[in-house]
Amino acid sequence: MTSAAAVPAASRNYGLLTAAAIITGLGTHGALIAAAFAVLASGGDAGDVGLVAAARTAPLVLFLLIGGAVADRLPRHRVMVASNALNCVSQAAFAWLVLAGDAQLWQMMVLTALCGTGHAFFNPAAEGMLLSSVTGEQAAKAFAFFRMSMQGAAIGGAALGGAMIAAMDPGWVLAVDAVAFAVAGALRAFLDVSHIPERTGGSSLLTDLREGWREVAGRPWLWAVVLQFSVVVAVVGAAEAVYGPLVAQEELGGARPWGFALATFGLGTLLGALLMMRWKPRRLLLAGTLCVFPLALPSASLAVPVPVTVLCAAMFVTGVGIEVFGVSWMTALHQEIPEDKLSRVSSYDWFGSVAMLPLATAAAGPVESLIGRSQALWGCATLIVVVTAGVLFVPDVRNLTRRVTVKEVAVEASGPAPAAVSPEASGPAPAAVSPEASGPAPAAVSAE
Repeated sequence: MTSAAAVPAASRNYGLLTAAAIITGLGTHGALIAAAFAVLASGGDAGDVGLVAAARTAPLVLFLLIGGAVADRLPRHRVMVASNALNCVSQAAFAWLVLAGDAQLWQMMVLTALCGTGHAFFNPAAEGMLLSSVTGEQAAKAFAFFRMSMQGAAIGGAALGGAMIAAMDPGWVLAVDAVAFAVAGALRAFLDVSHIPERTGGSSLLTDLREGWREVAGRPWLWAVVLQFSVVVAVVGAAEAVYGPLVAQEELGGARPWGFALATFGLGTLLGALLMMRWKPRRLLLAGTLCVFPLALPSASLAVPVPVTVLCAAMFVTGVGIEVFGVSWMTALHQEIPEDKLSRVSSYDWFGSVAMLPLATAAAGPVESLIGRSQALWGCATLIVVVTAGVLFVPDVRNLTRRVTVKEVAVEASGPAPAAVSPEASGPAPAAVSPEASGPAPAAVSAE
């Protein structure tokens, strides 16, 4: 894998953020699998798995907007370190309970809720920090490399987590995650925020939230995609956090093949990130949105269910697609949103994306009992296709154009003229054009 130094003009902050994301990625992707199997090992069923998953995401809905406002008021690295500390303590306690063999459902829900609270404050701060760590000319390539590094860690974390769970108690995977949060938090303590202007004036938290909302509401491309992902993230979360482990346990052979399937998703994101380090689509969101359609494939594959090899192929294609969307989305946010509002806009982005996730994961068990698991999974796949098709009717989603830098114009001018002046470049210069950050993507986008 290319080193961070290979990214043009990569800052020290960028290197620290990338290293910390790799470390937490290794721990978290294994821990997500471990949590589901810990619930099942304690005698829980599909409904219990869904309740624990919902307990993790409910605090995101409750605290994300506050987390974004706080991250734009306080030094972002301090918010990130405090969040990592909370995640470390909650995962360590979860691991201890599971290893002791006496974990109760309510205890697992409380501890995962604490972990979710940490993410609610971490995600907007981390997204704002990452977006402010690169310049316009290097942004797309830097975001692609960051995501490639993060997803590389996801491959290792999911595969290692599945193997560890198959060989030993899931509690050990949770303990590894706690250590990863501690190490990553230590690295993030060294982030430099001196380049970020200090906030002046005594505006209230409510005023900050209103300013963030105005940034979102004035951009149809932004709120349309966030609404789209409120559905996409919810159904993908239900399919992968609840139905996936159950199908794996009953039909595919347990935790190991499920971990392998998740790892192939990570492999697909690596390829997608490599692609996006070279490909710079002019119509950012059009290219990205078209690549969201494959997210329906895993749910459809689990509904059949298909053999593990076919499921892995579906996960791989999904990984490529979500990475094309993710880099395009981050580039659009970086290009369009003012730096001092990045975390607040990010918090609305994340809030909209995860708002329905607790409901979806909590309802997954009852829906399965009502209509059957296969029908529920086919419903997930259908919803993804329908809402993704719907967002393409928003003109700004189709027409938001990537700004070409002076350097790129010079390079294009020396090359073939037709390629240099694509029809897309002459499309409407998005009226709703201001920068945004990491995309509202399910597990694929979290900076942790």
